[in-house]
Amino acid sequence: MELALLILMIVIAWFWLDSMAKRERAILLGKELAARFNLQLLDETVACSKLWLARNSRGRMHLLRTYEFDVSANGADRLNCHLMLLGNQLGSWHIPPYQQPVQ
Repeated sequence: MELALLILMIVIAWFWLDSMAKRERAILLGKELAARFNLQLLDETVACSKLWLARNSRGRMHLLRTYEFDVSANGADRLNCHLMLLGNQLGSWHIPPYQQPVQ
């Protein structure tokens, strides 16, 4: 019984640490995507909204995480976006169309 509890605690600790590392990766990727479109990532909005299992291109199972986040074009507006991480790799992403500010 104690061994099963210890293993469960180790698995929970691993999952928590892995989730924190993947969130940091999602923030980095979100910043890169936002910069590509001249947008600003609102860092504190990055949150994992979905979690499930999926296979990568080699057929190996990984956790597929969907992260929702907000970006802004001028600081006054917000665009809801998302990206998907399959393991540690960016699977897909979506940033909705927006009106470019006139300069």
